[in-house]
Amino acid sequence: MHPNIVQFKVYGDYALFSDPITRIGGEKCSYLIPTYEAIKGIMHSIYWKPSIIWYVDKIRVMNSIQTETKGIRPLKWTGGNDLSYCTYLKDCCYQVQAHFEWNYNRDNLECDRNENKHHEIAKRSIRRGGRRDIFLGSKECQGYVEPCTFGEGESVYDRGDFNELSFGLMYHGLTYPDEAYDEETKGRLTKRFFYPVMKHGGIIEFPRPEDCPITEFVRQMNMKKFGKEENNFVGLEEFDESEFEEVNA
Repeated sequence: MHPNIVQFKVYGDYALFSDPITRIGGEKCSYLIPTYEAIKGIMHSIYWKPSIIWYVDKIRVMNSIQTETKGIRPLKWTGGNDLSYCTYLKDCCYQVQAHFEWNYNRDNLECDRNENKHHEIAKRSIRRGGRRDIFLGSKECQGYVEPCTFGEGESVYDRGDFNELSFGLMYHGLTYPDEAYDEETKGRLTKRFFYPVMKHGGIIEFPRPEDCPITEFVRQMNMKKFGKEENNFVGLEEFDESEFEEVNA
């Protein structure tokens, strides 16, 4: 257990955690559960700083997994509209537990390593519904967040006859150079895959990025720089006195 854990509920009418294989033809089909990267993206919408890295520990599926196919008219690259079908998840609700750790790839932001500050701001951002708009995988799928205690409440997968359900090989996320965890991932963009299993109670535990069984190199990539000399410093200067007083109240 980490001292900076956050817990919240995210929900929405529809979600589209699209399988990359189905994106090529324009007719997307959602995974049956959220990807690690999608939940991490929600964490970034709630609160993000380059000095920290969010890790999703586990999620809990609250509602039954069901899909709905819709006909849509996406824009064509050559102009005009096209016709396609997308398969969405319907009536989605998930409990999430996550924590953050310091990003040791950014030594120039060491001055921003104030654990209590980041933890309190993250919890307050959850209470206020996030700092930016929340999306469940795709921009047309609006989501909402609110605080909760992980494990409380009833899930449809709490019933006694449900044991576990495997989803096979699934996309986990991308490792960017600024979140590299070993020499092989430094200066490279790497994609990760794993084998998720939903256990009794609808709980899915995510492995850490370095523990994913399958990784694949995508391309060389430089780490984005943050700092005063880059004129894009995102650190203590952004944390005004009123926020500090509220956190320590």
